Amino acid sequence: MDTTPATIAGITVPDGELAREATELVREAASPTVFHHSRRVFFWGSLRGLSRGLHADPELLYVGALFHDLGLTGRFGESEQRFEIDGADEARRLLRRHGVPEASADLVWQGIALHTTPEIPWHMAPEVALVTAGVEVDVLGIGLDEIEPAALTEVVAVHPRPDFKRRILQEFTRGIAHRPATAFGNVKADVLERYAPGYQRENFVDVILDSDWPE
Repeated sequence: MDTTPATIAGITVPDGELAREATELVREAASPTVFHHSRRVFFWGSLRGLSRGLHADPELLYVGALFHDLGLTGRFGESEQRFEIDGADEARRLLRRHGVPEASADLVWQGIALHTTPEIPWHMAPEVALVTAGVEVDVLGIGLDEIEPAALTEVVAVHPRPDFKRRILQEFTRGIAHRPATAFGNVKADVLERYAPGYQRENFVDVILDSDWPE
């Protein structure tokens, strides 16, 4: 039985059938590091939304946050496409099974697919922007100043982050090392360059200069 508080730092966790299924799926598929990180992303995104006057559908934001790193897991991350797409596709399948309108499912897909793309999500719907907002806080420390210290303490008490910086980098490496081409043009290239033996970063300028065009 899940004993997690229903409300943490003033943010109520969605508790419908959809949200419960999403929670159990991620809890079973992901490591504790990824599971607790994903839950924190929901709280940080929600809290930053409140501070900025952005109001997302809580259930859609919750699924986006929970599934945003699902593509790093062994169960859902065996494809050769970007890990963000793996998570986005699985979230959309879940939402469709629960009868969520296609336009709403698309917002969740976009929020997950774009969460490693700087700036652009902030110009989109709150359900998209606030997934990135939560990731920015938890991984990069961006926006920590928008979270009240008491709220920060309350969330981390329920969803702790022991040795998180090292562990999340390990999760990134394991989740994308078998598909290094998907790191081209995004921040995960930095991860592979640091931690994946033999990885060679592809250069955008070289791709242009070495194309089949004569000039």
